[in-house]
Amino acid sequence: PDGTINMLKGLGNIASLMRQAQQLSGKMQDVNDSLKAQRATASSGAGMVTVEVNGLGEVLKVTIDPDLIQRGDREVIEDLIPAAVNQAVAKSRQLHMEAMKTITTDLKLPGLDEAISQMTKGDPGGEE
Repeated sequence: PDGTINMLKGLGNIASLMRQAQQLSGKMQDVNDSLKAQRATASSGAGMVTVEVNGLGEVLKVTIDPDLIQRGDREVIEDLIPAAVNQAVAKSRQLHMEAMKTITTDLKLPGLDEAISQMTKGDPGGEE
């Protein structure tokens, strides 16, 4: 009889985990939709190159100062674009981490706070 009770408790735990997984999947889709709509921008070369990305880190727009193009300074352009892209992507990663924290606050998983802290290089609140 005790074995049957323990087995039924185990099945209840599995069912609970399955419900949580389904809820998490729905929340993840909502977060991805939200991140896709969010924007982060960064510039380099005193604004000569500006990059816009969404919260998923996808580059949406690159703007290069017409004077820079007119001067034909290819090397400078080639240096400024990656600098602006990297800054914009870093901002999008921060948006992503903040969004993930909103999902994971309801989850009670051992080590989750520490993992988030490692990813955000600070405390679980993201502050350094």
